[in-house]
Amino acid sequence: MPKINFTSALKRFFPDLEAEQIEGANDSEVLQNLEKIHPGICDYIVDEQGELRKHVNIFVDGELIQDREKLQDAVGEKDELFIFQALSGG
Repeated sequence: MPKINFTSALKRFFPDLEAEQIEGANDSEVLQNLEKIHPGICDYIVDEQGELRKHVNIFVDGELIQDREKLQDAVGEKDELFIFQALSGG
């Protein structure tokens, strides 16, 4: 199963969030399964149309995903995902 990692920005809203193995053959499936474990987390990652929010990036094995709209980039069993949520403000 792919391993998913998070920045501390998301841990502020989900304190028990830790790197973990999540099933999924693509980004969308991984996020759907993540939502089952941490209800509400996808509201911070995707918008109302299911597209990746502008201030969020997902990397798979160090490569930025290409499909920000449908999240259909393939994810392998041994891949490592990183979800980065940009911070704003002053």
